[in-house]
Amino acid sequence: MSTAEIARTAVGIIGNVIAGCMFLSPVPTFVGICKKGSVEQYSPVPYLATLMNCMVWTLYGLPMVHPHSFLVVTINGAGCVVEIIYITLFLIYSDRKKRLKVFLGLLLELIFIFLLSFVSLTMLHTVNKRSAVVGTICMLFNIGMYASPLSIMKLVIKTKSVEFMPFFLSLASFGNGVSWTIYALIPFDPFIAIPNGIGTMFAVVQLILYASYYKSTQEQIAARKNNGKGEMNLSEVVVGMSNATVQDNKKITAIDHSSPSAK
Repeated sequence: MSTAEIARTAVGIIGNVIAGCMFLSPVPTFVGICKKGSVEQYSPVPYLATLMNCMVWTLYGLPMVHPHSFLVVTINGAGCVVEIIYITLFLIYSDRKKRLKVFLGLLLELIFIFLLSFVSLTMLHTVNKRSAVVGTICMLFNIGMYASPLSIMKLVIKTKSVEFMPFFLSLASFGNGVSWTIYALIPFDPFIAIPNGIGTMFAVVQLILYASYYKSTQEQIAARKNNGKGEMNLSEVVVGMSNATVQDNKKITAIDHSSPSAK
């Protein structure tokens, strides 16, 4: 094994680890969803996009499509399993309208990957053609995966809050983009290098937004807590005043019945 192959394998293993962290980074988010019993304002789009991305890259890494890409298959195959779990939780904890959208999105993705696999493996008769076709589609979906948080980024800018843009997912996306860009340069693989280079830039933008709006997010959360506490205290005051009034009325009634002048 040459030095370049060793370096590529090492970077690929690092990329597997970082990508694994990226896939697992939403776990705290979904733990919170399970506890609350609701997905709230979290969007299923990033998880659907990531699943689609993992499925096409798993196809790309198969020996009959793009040989010597075992590390691409391992991490994306694992990613498919993880993303299906997330999407299942969305189906469980979403309202009826959102649940239908998620289900239709998942169904369309499964139909698409089936058709792509069928066409690639039966109608394209050389590895080069399969690599070119599947690789181009992978590149488009990979860019889509990295760009999928744009809807959340718009919400962040509008609300000046990063509460619904998980920090660790953005950080893991950055590390994932950097590692796979380096991997694709040894030797050069444009189908991996281009989307991951673009993905790195998207991740940088997300991290900048997080740094910019982190303080205002904490202020908004603290304000909600204070308002809730204030409302509770006000209720306690009202209840206390009502109880005091009742006690005073009882005392007045007792005086009226026991006082000689009342007869």
